[in-house]
Amino acid sequence: MLRHQESNAVLRVALVGALACGLVACGGKQEDQTAAPGAAPTETAAAPAQAVSAAVAAMSPEQLREAATKAVAEQRLYAPAANNAMEYYLALRDKAPGDAAVSGALTDLQPYTLIATEQAITRDDFAEAQRLYALLEKTDANAPALPRLKQSIADAQQTLAQRQQEAVTNEADAARQAQVERERLAEQQKMQQQAAQQLAARQAEEKRIADLRAAETARQQQATQAQAQQAREAEERRQAEQRAAAQRPTAAAPAPAAAAPAPRANTELVAISTPQPKYPVEALRNGQSGTVQVEFTVGTNGAVTAARVVSSSPPRVFNSETLAAVKRWRFQPVGSPVTSRRTISFSPAN
Repeated sequence: MLRHQESNAVLRVALVGALACGLVACGGKQEDQTAAPGAAPTETAAAPAQAVSAAVAAMSPEQLREAATKAVAEQRLYAPAANNAMEYYLALRDKAPGDAAVSGALTDLQPYTLIATEQAITRDDFAEAQRLYALLEKTDANAPALPRLKQSIADAQQTLAQRQQEAVTNEADAARQAQVERERLAEQQKMQQQAAQQLAARQAEEKRIADLRAAETARQQQATQAQAQQAREAEERRQAEQRAAAQRPTAAAPAPAAAAPAPRANTELVAISTPQPKYPVEALRNGQSGTVQVEFTVGTNGAVTAARVVSSSPPRVFNSETLAAVKRWRFQPVGSPVTSRRTISFSPAN
């Protein structure tokens, strides 16, 4: 009996000496034993943690006393699992329920185990938190801190689950946003390509029309120049004939005869300027060709006094430009008004 009391006294003194190292120092060392720095958080086990391992529970009282003394000396107060003072003392209390020294040692270890439990919760190490909670619960099932610790573990687990779910949701949102952005860029590129094609087609069409207009203008200029040349040549022939007639000797007057008929009025149309009609823009764009037969009247001064379309093919496409051009035509003066018809052809330049 004396030996047993001495052993308990030694245990209590050793425990007090170990606890004297301070909360901060001991807490830091014990935390290193429970989880390596940077270790990934673990989820709570489905079944409640077992306070005392089977191996510890199978030890004899003397083995437990010796192991507890050594664990306290080495500051293994509550960790690692199956090799710490708390488990050894709890197993020893089961085998020696009335041992006051063991109960006192457990009472002294409770605050440190409580702090370690809170630290495990903070770093989301729920398996370790549950193990330490089981040690506290087995030490004193009515301890006031137990409900708070239990709720803290549950709340921390829920918070972690929410964070993990938010991470998954954020990742899905990011992937969805990335897909939306890819689709937007693809649609934008497609629209730009279509716009570029339309612009190129419009520019090509505008160039084609400009080329046709230039060719038509050149054709009209050539026709006007040719007509002017013809008019000059006709005038030169007329003047030459007048000079030749003036140089011929006057024939002897014939015997009186019946009165000669009055000279006929000059009704031959000699063109001075007959500009070609403009090519209608729409017809030029569509590559249409056609003809217009026009009837016009030339006054004695050589100007066109009236004009009308007799027939046209296709109908009405070239009428307006034809009449506008004919009304600008000019001829040499005639003795009396002359009405004539002409057919004007339209053909886009190739």
